[in-house]
Amino acid sequence: MNLPRRLVLLAAFASTLAAAQPAYFPPRGDWQRADPAAVGLDAAKLAEAVAYAQANDNPAPRDQALALAQTFGKAEPYFGGQIGPTGVRAPINGLVIRRGKVAAEWGDTRRADMAHSIAKTFLTTVVGLAWQQGLIKSTDDRAADAMPAGVDLFTAPHNAPITWEQLLRQTSDWQGTLWGKPDWADRPVGKTPEDWPNRPLHAPGSHYKYNDVRINVLALAALQVWRRPLPEVLREQLMDPIGASSRWRWHGYDNSWVELDGQRMQSVSGGGHWGGGLFIDAWDLARFGYLFLHHGQWAGRQIVSRDWIAKARAPGPANAEYGYANWFLNPGRKALPAAPESSVTFRGNGQNIIYIDWENDVVIVVRWINNGPALNEFIGKVLAAVKP
Repeated sequence: MNLPRRLVLLAAFASTLAAAQPAYFPPRGDWQRADPAAVGLDAAKLAEAVAYAQANDNPAPRDQALALAQTFGKAEPYFGGQIGPTGVRAPINGLVIRRGKVAAEWGDTRRADMAHSIAKTFLTTVVGLAWQQGLIKSTDDRAADAMPAGVDLFTAPHNAPITWEQLLRQTSDWQGTLWGKPDWADRPVGKTPEDWPNRPLHAPGSHYKYNDVRINVLALAALQVWRRPLPEVLREQLMDPIGASSRWRWHGYDNSWVELDGQRMQSVSGGGHWGGGLFIDAWDLARFGYLFLHHGQWAGRQIVSRDWIAKARAPGPANAEYGYANWFLNPGRKALPAAPESSVTFRGNGQNIIYIDWENDVVIVVRWINNGPALNEFIGKVLAAVKP
């Protein structure tokens, strides 16, 4: 056997051996780092990607109360201001995970900032845990059937047929007011303010509309099913098992308190539209993304079922680019031309991004990157660093 042939066989053996090794899962408070080359990345190209991200910090005010007022207050005259906590965010920061190891880190990644609508993905995952445990028999069941007497979320004729599936996909068209916010006040539809309260009604399931009031309806309905605070469920059943920190918090609104089984509980919000929501750092977001990179399994334990993930990743009939909230899909590579069609992002205002790429074994967390083409350009530069 000549030397080149022997080297080829040794390389093939090493590759097979590496593939047979059990996946790495970072323990609480630690995550192994690796030189880019050790995880199949071109160091210079990865550094170029990080530099690009650092040069594209979102120019909006870092004070999130001011940023929210400027973003939604101008477009929504009935915005009404914040009713939940906000904060002052860190500059742009993020992580690149390849083959389970940290290949790049920049900025203040331990700052527990508002995650905005990434909270929706945590919320729908908590609903998924209820489904796994039989608290919700089928996502096609009417949500009204799980509500106790006195909870009027779904008693109106228009709302009565709404299913969990429709709430999860933002196609419920739920009509009403929750926590002082009418459904039409969020991203109002109509030519004049007089049109907004008289918006056209759509049959539940037939029309997609991104709407935080309806997401908050889902959160309150899930609280009625769990009969426990959702942050407590999330911590015990998901965040502690994946080794998340103790720094994250999930808030509701000043007025979103209910009495349930004789105890006062806060119904959390599914985003930061009016303040509140999930305050979390980049490391815990990375763990959450890494859990889904491994199909809901962590260190031999199936935390989120594969069946639930398949449902969450399935395109909705009213929006092919959206699965469950907030699973943003990439059919035809329209949303992210630089990324594989199979990739998924969890997205929040600002922009807060968890990017999951099964084809390239990559998880990226990038926080506060500028709106527009910057996200696609940045992801493209990271993927350009992947060695063939």
